[in-house]
Amino acid sequence: MVKHIRTTHVGSLPRTPELLAANRKRSQGAMEDAEFFQILQNSVDQVVKRQVDLGIDIINEGEYGHVTSGAVDYASWWNYIFSRLGGLTMTDEDRWSNQDIVRSTPGNIRLTSFADRRDRHRFAEAYADPDSGIFTGRAAVGNPKFTGPITYIGQNDVQTDATLLNRAMAKAGAQQGFIAAISPGAAARLKDEFYGDENAVVKAAAQALKHEYKAITDAGLTVQLDAPDLAEAWDQINPEPTVADYRAWIRIRIDAINEALAGLPRAQTRLHICWGSWHGPHTTDIPFAEIIEEILRAKVGGYSFEAASPRHAHEWRVWQEYKLPENTVIYPGVVSHAMNMVEHPRLVADRIITFAELVGPENIIASTDCGLGGRLHHQIAWAKLESLVEGARIATKELF
Repeated sequence: MVKHIRTTHVGSLPRTPELLAANRKRSQGAMEDAEFFQILQNSVDQVVKRQVDLGIDIINEGEYGHVTSGAVDYASWWNYIFSRLGGLTMTDEDRWSNQDIVRSTPGNIRLTSFADRRDRHRFAEAYADPDSGIFTGRAAVGNPKFTGPITYIGQNDVQTDATLLNRAMAKAGAQQGFIAAISPGAAARLKDEFYGDENAVVKAAAQALKHEYKAITDAGLTVQLDAPDLAEAWDQINPEPTVADYRAWIRIRIDAINEALAGLPRAQTRLHICWGSWHGPHTTDIPFAEIIEEILRAKVGGYSFEAASPRHAHEWRVWQEYKLPENTVIYPGVVSHAMNMVEHPRLVADRIITFAELVGPENIIASTDCGLGGRLHHQIAWAKLESLVEGARIATKELF
């Protein structure tokens, strides 16, 4: 029986300078795999122990295992899959550029480029100003495209992820762990030159990625599906679609998630929904209430969502109208990834208590809005996790 407010986070944690340097050397052919993976295991051991020492209940490997090309500390939640899916051909095209600007029509949603987002148009001057405080800076990264049947070729990589985490958990005495994995709909956002049908791409991605999800749960860990396409993609549709059209669009992606998770232990699955991790105005975000009915169709053990950002902190109210499916929990974000200010533990506790009064304290696992790695200075990221744990302790005393 649950006797305290449990804590976790969304996945990405700040990489260490040693790991970033090793990743860079390996990508340049200047480091052997054996040496790199020893550094990777040591880094995972450290990040797991730090979470355990802090008091986080459900921990991960900081997404350190999501190795990408070069020394990057951002967006590996997405880039890591490039080497795990077959049927891809690498290009030098960057999805953040103005390439592939497209327009949607009623009943036919198509994603435009990241640079063509509606929030960027509304605040074009601010987004273009490097001193505005909007964090969008990143190195250009070539993205692949689908040129053949989508298959899963990352068996060794996902097994390495699970091994790294389980070894570190055993050393640190951790009881519960999770590994983040990209959702079918998010993977399907790559350019398609093979299927010629977006729905077919989503379904094919689901069939491929089910191998990754199963490998994670078979290792005794929880799989977290990162699915920003369910909420964040709304802003990447120009012009703004009808809510009905958008619901139909994400319904296909929820169905794909359910197909990919079929047969896996539901208690070892959770779904993460967010509105994007960049530090922008987010005035064109879709309200949670407009999509929650579709979200709750996902057959997962829990729902992770933003609840601390200034744009979505008020949306706890959706739980006044909607009930959790049986045997599921929520992972509300009670500290934000989108600001440097560290939330006071009392505020964190108040946010937890608000949700507890709506769904029951046994159905809450306090979390972060999104990944902290690459979006916050490492000192601030860890301070936010400290506040998360302390806030959960305060809430526990008042709720149990």
